[in-house]
Amino acid sequence: MKATTIQLDKDLVESLKSIREYPRQTYNELIEKMISVFQSVKKKNQYDEFLHKIQQSKMKELWDNDSDEAWEHA
Repeated sequence: MKATTIQLDKDLVESLKSIREYPRQTYNELIEKMISVFQSVKKKNQYDEFLHKIQQSKMKELWDNDSDEAWEHA
């Protein structure tokens, strides 16, 4: 394994310590898990955005019509 040194604020290190799943969990393991969670959330958000875009045109079709507008002025 190739290793590097990074500088982190002491507050951030304390935050990392507080979210460990077990006492001997390394920062490397913790960061790998955080990256994995972030990537899965990002994929889910992309999927949700995709569905939203598809639904927009159908919703516009359903809501922007003459019969609905007639009810607004009734």
